[in-house]
Amino acid sequence: MNEKTLGELYYYDSVRVNLGLFQHDVNVIWDLAPHDFAVMDHLIDEKPAAVSACGKAHVNEHEDMAYVTVHFRNNMIAHFNVNWLSPVKVRTTLIGGEKKMLVWNDLEADEKLKIYDKGVEINSKEHKYRMLVNYRTGDMYAPRVEQGEALKRETMYFLNCILEGKKPINDGHAGLRVVKMLAACDASLRNSGKEIEL
Repeated sequence: MNEKTLGELYYYDSVRVNLGLFQHDVNVIWDLAPHDFAVMDHLIDEKPAAVSACGKAHVNEHEDMAYVTVHFRNNMIAHFNVNWLSPVKVRTTLIGGEKKMLVWNDLEADEKLKIYDKGVEINSKEHKYRMLVNYRTGDMYAPRVEQGEALKRETMYFLNCILEGKKPINDGHAGLRVVKMLAACDASLRNSGKEIEL
């Protein structure tokens, strides 16, 4: 996030859940998480240091619900909830920073992106029991987001990069970083949620 509008990032939280479609060749992480891993990889300058994952298989031999935690060397943490067993469809991302907080709701028709001027300010660091925390509540801003079918827009972007000889933001290196996170998730699942270094 180049503009640093949100300030120092504290967390990245993503929920991508719905009922079905069960896959027979991959688990829910490989099916749903690549989208959110790719978005995080593009938005966050800091690269992940380690991944841990836990999940369960209820319908077939593949995990149909999972929780993934991505650890960074700085103080930021990312969490992903992917699930084929949810009674409702949710596609939400929250990014919390020291200055502002962002909510992306992909299912919202008009205001998909909302930026909140909310947070906390520490007034005293003398002693943690005497620390004074002020809650900052400001405006909510919903910038206009151009509507369109995501896959079509991505395909057009890729074709334009080819035609104009430009390097796409989602190049092979970005894809490799996402696949490494997915493979680390599998390794963590097979090792009782152990943290796997990237």
